[in-house]
Amino acid sequence: MQPIEEIKPQQSIELLKSLHILTRDGKVNQDSRRKLKQVYHLYQFIEPILTEIKEIKEDYLLVDHGAGKSYLGFILYDLFVKLSQGRVIGVEFNQKLIDQSEKLARELKFERLSFLTSDINSSANLIDSPVDIVTALHACDTATDDALHFGLNKKAAYIIVIPCCQAEVASHLKKNKAQSLKMPLAELWRHGIHTREMGSHLTNVLRCLLLESQGYQVTVTELVGWEHSMKNELIIAKRTGDKKGNATERIEKILHEFNLEALKSRFLI
Repeated sequence: MQPIEEIKPQQSIELLKSLHILTRDGKVNQDSRRKLKQVYHLYQFIEPILTEIKEIKEDYLLVDHGAGKSYLGFILYDLFVKLSQGRVIGVEFNQKLIDQSEKLARELKFERLSFLTSDINSSANLIDSPVDIVTALHACDTATDDALHFGLNKKAAYIIVIPCCQAEVASHLKKNKAQSLKMPLAELWRHGIHTREMGSHLTNVLRCLLLESQGYQVTVTELVGWEHSMKNELIIAKRTGDKKGNATERIEKILHEFNLEALKSRFLI
């Protein structure tokens, strides 16, 4: 076991224990050090965004979709939001997880961290306040797309997602494989493992183009320290209002080229 000098000074030790980032006796072991490295590396990307938004608007609102155990919401609140006038809302469909998160927030006196039991699509009508930042950490399959559409609908200043399993596009590639194999390009996803990889890559490419078509500047990067997981792609979109002129056209062409026209409603607005 190691002492806890690696922990940031504003960090709640009790929170890290509750999230199993620290052991019960408050120490760091090999596994918890890896988790801590992941958390702080992700925070390095989000902290400048929170700082920027805070300077513009004191009572900013961050909505975290597909919150699960609200791992991300708790960490962001603890490291930054609690020291400001901002708020965090964690949206999760599982009532049991919501109850657990609400209990922990009460115990830690995180008064501006709240939770909403809802699917992502329905939450758009339940959150009336202007939304400044939207996050989604490993929201499964199309839940990431729902989070993107939520952010676009709310005209959020920033949309930050780490996509999870992207099965929908891969399933359509598989379904239309026989037709697609008429062209040499289809060799890129002829084999099953390549179908999954191509589906995942195509999904994120289309997501980025969707964001650009709606006036967002997009940055895609890799999370260092998440090498054990295939879910290490970070997409950060900043709203500028400048729509990329050919983004919509490129989405249409990609959907046509890969026989994915059935997904137009997901990637075209």
